[in-house]
Amino acid sequence: MGTDSSPVYEARYGWDRRTVGVVALSAVFTAALLLPGIPLIARVLGLPLFGLGGLFMAYVALSRKVAFRVDETGVLLGGSPARYGATTAHVPWADITAFVLWRQQAGGASVRYVGVARREGAPALPGDGPTARAVLPHLVPVPPEVAVSSRALTGWHLDRNRLAGAVAHFAPGIPVHDLS
Repeated sequence: MGTDSSPVYEARYGWDRRTVGVVALSAVFTAALLLPGIPLIARVLGLPLFGLGGLFMAYVALSRKVAFRVDETGVLLGGSPARYGATTAHVPWADITAFVLWRQQAGGASVRYVGVARREGAPALPGDGPTARAVLPHLVPVPPEVAVSSRALTGWHLDRNRLAGAVAHFAPGIPVHDLS
């Protein structure tokens, strides 16, 4: 992250509680699948899932790629580490009308998100299209426009105070709505 005195707010992928848990659980299951007497079908199905899944989560944490950045040019929505270049998007301040912090329920768990509400007519972002616009209203508690310009807080931490400070510095008057 930038220094605490800098108005720029930047969060990078790294180790958080959820990432550590997934990697540790994957390691335990991978080790268990290698014990003698485990059926071949369990190994064939489980090793790619847990072994590669755990390795991928470790890769995400170790990549230290930018997950989210607020600076003088606008907001960088860091992409999925597996396809970072294709899924990273920059939203200029002229297109932003608000920031939205929201939560998606997934069974007994939930995932927090940060996104931006954009002006009508703003250029499409990666993942935006007619199919997403048709499906998203049935899946998420925010408008589809906000959902496609949101990033899950998985593998990184959002400092709400520093976000609010950066927004106030670079774009006074743009609200930060906390719906979570």
